[in-house]
Amino acid sequence: RIEELAKSKSAGGAKSVIDLTLPGRAPELGRRHPIYKTWEDMVEVFARLVFDVAYGPEIEHERNNFEALNIPLDHPSRDAFDTFYLERPWLLRSHTSPVQIRTMKQRKPPIRVIAPGKVFRPDKPDAGHSPMFHQIEGLIVGPGITFAHLKGVIDLFAKSMWGDRTNIRFRPSFFPFTEPSAEVDVSCFICGAKG
Repeated sequence: RIEELAKSKSAGGAKSVIDLTLPGRAPELGRRHPIYKTWEDMVEVFARLVFDVAYGPEIEHERNNFEALNIPLDHPSRDAFDTFYLERPWLLRSHTSPVQIRTMKQRKPPIRVIAPGKVFRPDKPDAGHSPMFHQIEGLIVGPGITFAHLKGVIDLFAKSMWGDRTNIRFRPSFFPFTEPSAEVDVSCFICGAKG
């Protein structure tokens, strides 16, 4: 092979000759997973709004996952087909709200935290459902805090994540364990809400 390469070089093919003495090239190692990159971006937005980050265990007690949140025994989410029970009263947390409960037990107001993390629900996988997904919740407790603060924080968050033209809409919604309750719609940041 060395002789062939030498002939190739002497025949004027120096540009096509491979230098076998060069060190190998290390392959690119990849990038941060999009879910965790988004997670980091969200945490950064809330850090600028002076929120602490609180984490909690993924295996949780029914008391923190349901009872402390005023979710009654007859609520559908407590059924075995809606929650991954390990051995009662232990389960895989179905939301990050238990982190809020733990935070309120450990700290006195004022409290300003977000609770990002994995949650688990025995959903049939499809385009909008997965047995494991990521969630982020926020908690502010303190004197003078109103629903207007919630709306302001969510508006700042949406604009920070998707741009200044992003609009939000609050729709009243009934959740028996939170009052008042609302669902939030976010305008499309790709088309600018033009359809």
